[in-house]
Amino acid sequence: MEANTHCSSEHDLRRKLDLLLRTGQLLVESSANTDRIKRNMKRTAAFFGLPEENLHIYIDYKMLMVNFSDAEHSFSKFQRCEKHGINFTAISAISKLTFRAVREDYSIDQFEEELNTIKERPRNYSPRVTAIGAAFACGGFCIQFGCDWIAFLLASICAYLGFRARFYLLKAGVNLYMSIAIAAFVSTFAAWLTTFLPGWTTTPLHPLLACALFIVPGVPLINFVDDMMEGNHQVGLIRATNTAMMMVGMAFGIAFALMFCGITFGFKPDIMGIPMVPHHQYWEYALAAAISGMGFSMIFNIPKRLLWVAALGAIIAVCTRNFVSLRPDECCSFSLGLGGVIGSLAGSALVSLIALKAVHWLHTPNHVITISSVIPMVPGVLMYRALYSFIQVPVDHETLNQTMSAAVVNGVSASMMIFCIALGVAIPNVFARRFINRNKRMKFNKLIEARKDRGDFIYLEDL
Repeated sequence: MEANTHCSSEHDLRRKLDLLLRTGQLLVESSANTDRIKRNMKRTAAFFGLPEENLHIYIDYKMLMVNFSDAEHSFSKFQRCEKHGINFTAISAISKLTFRAVREDYSIDQFEEELNTIKERPRNYSPRVTAIGAAFACGGFCIQFGCDWIAFLLASICAYLGFRARFYLLKAGVNLYMSIAIAAFVSTFAAWLTTFLPGWTTTPLHPLLACALFIVPGVPLINFVDDMMEGNHQVGLIRATNTAMMMVGMAFGIAFALMFCGITFGFKPDIMGIPMVPHHQYWEYALAAAISGMGFSMIFNIPKRLLWVAALGAIIAVCTRNFVSLRPDECCSFSLGLGGVIGSLAGSALVSLIALKAVHWLHTPNHVITISSVIPMVPGVLMYRALYSFIQVPVDHETLNQTMSAAVVNGVSASMMIFCIALGVAIPNVFARRFINRNKRMKFNKLIEARKDRGDFIYLEDL
C-alpha cells in the first residue's frame, strides 16, 4: 500500500513538472520575454503546490529545464523549444490561465485541457488575411517615408508577394534565414518592376524602401533589450544573434535584388536622394500609422479585440515621434526639432507608459500593445541608404570615402533609432516592473490564501 502511494506521488510530481515545462515551452515558442516566462512558470508551480525553495528553473532559447528536489525526490526534466514564432494571443491566454486556475480551483486535468486548447488554437487570422495585413503595414511605412497613396498601394502589393513567398518557403521546410532572403528579393524585385509604370505615382522609388519591412524582427529585438536590462544575458545574446541573422538575410535579399537589377538592366535608383522629410498632413500620417500598427498586429497574432488599441498606439507613437523630431518648418509650426533618435525614444516610451496603465483595463500583457504600436517608427529610409551605399562602392578613392561615410552615418543613425525604439519600450517596464510585480504578487497571494481557506493548500514563495 505504501509503495503504491509512493508511486502515485512520484507520478503526480512528474506530471506536474511536465505540465510546468509545457507551459514554459508555449511561452518561449510564442516569443515571450524571459521575465514573463519565469513569472508564469512560478505561478503555475504555485498552483501545483510545488514549493519555490525546492524548484529550480532554467530557461534557454532552445531548451527549458526544471529540477525539483526535496527530502524524498530529486527529478529533472528537459523540454526542447524549436518552433519559434510570435503569438501574442497565446502569451495573453497563459497569463490569464495561471490566475484563473487558482481562482476557480482547477484540477490538474482542467489545467492540462486548457493548456492544450491554447496550444492547438488556430491563429486569429488566416495566412491570406495575415499577408494582406503585412502588405498594408508596409504600405503604411511607405507613407511615413513621404510617398503618395498610389505608391502606398504599389508597396503593399510588393510586400504581399514577398510575404506569401516566405510563407510557402517556410511551409516547404526551407531554412528560416534563406526564406527571409528570398522573400526580400521577391519584394524588392517586384518594387523595381513598378518603376516602369508610366506616371502612376510621383514617388516611384519609395516602394523599394518599404516593400520588405514586414521582415524587420521587432519582437526579438525588443525582447533582447528587455532581457539584457533584466540581467538575462545568455538568452538576450541568443535573441540578439537571431535578430542579427534575420537582418543579414533581409539585407542580402535586398542587396542581391538591387545588384541583379543594376547589372542586368542598368537600374541605379537615387536612393540617397529620397528625402525622409514628411510631405503629408498629420492626419495622413496618423492613418498610415494606424494601418501599419494593425498590420503588424495581425503578423503577431494579437486578439482581434485589441486591433483598435494597436492602431491607436501606433498613432500616438508616430505623431509623438514627428512632434519631437521634426523642425517647425518640416511638418507643422509647433514641432520641437530634436531629431529622429530622441523622437523615436520619446514615441516608444510614451506608448509604453500608457500601456502600463492600459493593461489593467484591457487585461493583456503590455508588450502585446506596445510592440505593435512602435514598429511603424522603424527608419526604413536610413536602413536602405546604408545598405545601398555598401552595394554601390565606387572604384575611385574620392567617391569611395564619400560613399562609405554616407553608409556609416546612415547605418549608425538607423541603428540608434531602432535601439531607442526598443529602449523606449523596455525602460518604463524595467523601472515600473518592481511595483507592478509587487501588486501582482499581492493579488496572487490573496488568491492563494482564499484557496487555502477552501482547503486546497498551495505552497508559495516570493511570486
